[in-house]
Amino acid sequence: MSDPELSALRARAAYGDNDAIGELIELAAEREDFDELRRLADGGSKDAEDQLVELATEKEDFEELRRLASAGNTDAAEVLAELAE
Repeated sequence: MSDPELSALRARAAYGDNDAIGELIELAAEREDFDELRRLADGGSKDAEDQLVELATEKEDFEELRRLASAGNTDAAEVLAELAE
């Protein structure tokens, strides 16, 4: 995806286009782009937050899992508890 296309997709997402948000989440997950997923999650996307937990788990990014858990994400907290056992 070109930079102008990505910018257009982000603009659509910023206006609440759920299809654009879904596309951005998918692209960010494929690229392992934690920053994009965080931005989308901070904007209120539960799907982006779920993807962050999944990606952080796959990458064994305990710092990200702790950040998510401390922000109230119960899935991240559960993953951390399982890994601590």
